[in-house]
Amino acid sequence: MRGPPPATEPGEPNLRRWIDRRPLALSVAVGLVALLGATRADRSPPLFAAGLLGSRDALVSVPPDQAHGAAYLDDSTVLRLADGRLRYLPPGAGEPVTGPPGDPAALAVAAEERAWLAAGTVPGATAAERDAAARSLLFLRLLVRPGGAALAAETPYWAYVWPRDASFTAAALAVTGHRREAAAVVSFLAGTQRADGTWPARSHPDGRPVDDGRPAQLDATGWVPWAAWLATGRGRDRDLATRLWPAVRAAADHAAAALGPDGLPPAGPDYWERRERAPTLGTAAALLAGLRAASRLAGQHPDQDRRRAWGAAAGRLARAVAGRFGPGGYQRHPGGGGPDAAVTWLGPPFGPTDPAVERAVRTSWRRLTVAGGAVPGRPWLGGDPWTPATASFALAAMAAGDRAAAEARLAWLLAHRTTLGAFPERVGRDHGAPRSVAPLAWTHALVLLTLVSRDRAVPTP
Repeated sequence: MRGPPPATEPGEPNLRRWIDRRPLALSVAVGLVALLGATRADRSPPLFAAGLLGSRDALVSVPPDQAHGAAYLDDSTVLRLADGRLRYLPPGAGEPVTGPPGDPAALAVAAEERAWLAAGTVPGATAAERDAAARSLLFLRLLVRPGGAALAAETPYWAYVWPRDASFTAAALAVTGHRREAAAVVSFLAGTQRADGTWPARSHPDGRPVDDGRPAQLDATGWVPWAAWLATGRGRDRDLATRLWPAVRAAADHAAAALGPDGLPPAGPDYWERRERAPTLGTAAALLAGLRAASRLAGQHPDQDRRRAWGAAAGRLARAVAGRFGPGGYQRHPGGGGPDAAVTWLGPPFGPTDPAVERAVRTSWRRLTVAGGAVPGRPWLGGDPWTPATASFALAAMAAGDRAAAEARLAWLLAHRTTLGAFPERVGRDHGAPRSVAPLAWTHALVLLTLVSRDRAVPTP
């Protein structure tokens, strides 16, 4: 899972900015705790940020100690402080500005953000859910930087573009009607693709790969075509589909060629970001969704040879997943490895309904539940629940029609946001307080997909 850069990488500018605002002794202590928390399964780092202020020109985290008594204006990222003043980032500014309660410039920023929300859909059955959806959309909008770089989070170790997280951001923006931003995200991803059709594990916001020794993660060759399929309106946006076609083609070709004689992808790191000695469910599920989506786009392009080839590869992979992972209850590795939250990516909205997968999802939820939320897998059972894992289970339940389970998981997520409504990466199992980084784009995207799934089915390839 997300962690700090290796010691050989230069210091993070966002972390330095965060530390510089605090006394040196506290900074050192917090830094040590953060490093330990981000690399150990049984410990999570403290909460680094409670929310965001931003514009097209800059992005700044709101530290937890500056969020006390503050709240965003409705449907905006303009922050009303405890004394009534308004804090925001005006266009062209690099630092926040604080104005009087009726500051016209601040109110103009809020009005523009409300108009942007109104141009799409803000899902949710209750006022609390709609507020969470609006907040999620606004945070995702801020995290998509100029040029389409969709950051995983702002600070201190997460201000990079992971293809996986960015793909989910694009998907959430697409299904809520914010297609321009979704198109920008997948276009950025297309521009950072490597010559062999894969992606670096993560990229800088300017598109340069992060050279920290992390190997490419094969699941990107699945997630990006899936996001492209949604961002193009399942191929109906012909202009965007044409522009993305070279990247989709290279990714799907690589994914299909990567399948071994047994039909499974090779061992390699996935969203756990660990070395693996056997194929993982997370990579297999992502490639399955991506090959299916790419074959649909090939039919629209049209490239009938590739449509048939990718469809055949998807069929072979689906049979291998059922035959090798299914007998063990869809655990992390074929026949073992313990439960894995990635089981949620085998059914809707990523693939067709399968009763065996639905049973495995329910079993995995029971085995991975910690303090009301879920952890990604067995290594984290002694630690804190993760919001992306919990939200993945909420999405799986909602897409499968189990509304009661989905709403219970959504309620837990909504109850464990920061004071400014941001979903953190993790939640303290003992005290229930947000921990690590917030807002985390992946969780906000998953919650939006879940809320949309209650109103209408998110398209499934």
